[in-house]
Amino acid sequence: RDSKRYFMMQYSPPTRSPQRKMHTNSLVHFCGLILGPSFTMTILLLSISLLLLVSVAADIIVQIGSRPFYLVDEMKEGSLKDKLAQCAAKTKVYKVSDFSIGHRGASLMYPEHTIESYKAALIQGAGIVECDVTFTKDRELICRHDQCDLHTTTDVILRPKLNAKCTVPWAKGVEPKCCTTDFTLAEIKKLCAKMDSSNESAKSKKAFVYGGTPDWRTDLYASYGATCPKVPTHKESIELIRNSHGKFTPELKSPQVAMPYEGNYTQQEYAQQMINEYIDAGIPPCHVWPQSFSVDDVYYWLDNTDYGQQAVALDEIDDRDPNQIDEFLDELVEKGVQIVAPPLFRLVEAGENEEIVPSYYAMAAKDRGLDIITWTLERTPPGLMGYYWQSLNEANFTTTEGSRLELLHVLNQEVGVLGVFSDWPATTTFYANCMNVKTRAGLGPCQD
Repeated sequence: RDSKRYFMMQYSPPTRSPQRKMHTNSLVHFCGLILGPSFTMTILLLSISLLLLVSVAADIIVQIGSRPFYLVDEMKEGSLKDKLAQCAAKTKVYKVSDFSIGHRGASLMYPEHTIESYKAALIQGAGIVECDVTFTKDRELICRHDQCDLHTTTDVILRPKLNAKCTVPWAKGVEPKCCTTDFTLAEIKKLCAKMDSSNESAKSKKAFVYGGTPDWRTDLYASYGATCPKVPTHKESIELIRNSHGKFTPELKSPQVAMPYEGNYTQQEYAQQMINEYIDAGIPPCHVWPQSFSVDDVYYWLDNTDYGQQAVALDEIDDRDPNQIDEFLDELVEKGVQIVAPPLFRLVEAGENEEIVPSYYAMAAKDRGLDIITWTLERTPPGLMGYYWQSLNEANFTTTEGSRLELLHVLNQEVGVLGVFSDWPATTTFYANCMNVKTRAGLGPCQD
């Protein structure tokens, strides 16, 4: 277990002990003396293959922690709670699941879009991890949720020379705005990432940067002391996720600068650049779900790349009536889009007898043969009041903390979603293992 854990954290195969190496060499030497060089070569090749298989099998030790068990305890009484409780009591080893998608990594507790956050998501069994993609002043792709969120997700305003370069620098009584296009990649690499927060009433820079983290999150893994989580490039996220046998769902973020940027960097070039970094890394299209809130980006990938078949049309328009839902989904189908991704609350509503049931949107998408991915579990504070639960809140549906697992069950069993983004993937990984949803060991081959 120690060697496996080392492999997970360092992303290199565990080395054999001197004793094991000696025994292997002795066996090969003996076979060579008795059976000849051709048999020796066969043994060598088989040994190498076996070592590679062991390394592949050892790359992920999934650890879900105690939170899923707490959520089971908090569920309403019923058969689902009984089944999950039995699973919790009996399951000793958990597998990676592609149903479990790391939203900005494991951003409930870790600074979003950092190597630390991505590692935490992978350790929690997320089969797919998200990098939100935007670009720098020198047109390098990095992972940030928003092109202009550096003042809330990093310590940029604590660095006077860099603060001065912000679109709107921090000053007392001034709301800052610091964008990735204000800085080169080299400058952004000087920053320490932190939890996405700010204290707008703060009278000092440090209080603005570190004073606003919600009390149900934490600054435990933020940039204090010697710890300085860095902003990763898109390429760095690909390397990390690939080396731990994860899959990818990059979101092309909408630019907040005029496009074409500087007159000659078009939206299409930006969309293609993101795909090119997967091509250059040798990542097959079947392991990538590119996503965008702009359907034009999705249509571009469909028409111009091999990565369009799994392109995801994100949908954040909340007030569509049934006719407008039909029109939107019909357009996606006509253009060849296969996956749509609305927020959680668009897919469910309150039914009779305090049940969660599929919504009109969910059934309309299914009727058209569209696959569905949804967002975002574990992004709501205790009490489950807010954006992601509004369709149930408006119906005065009684929720408990364990309702997260009840919602997952409806999304899986009745809506049939491909996967669920979560700020704490351990929750979705636990459910997926108990219900045997898209669990895997290793990557496996792409299916035609």
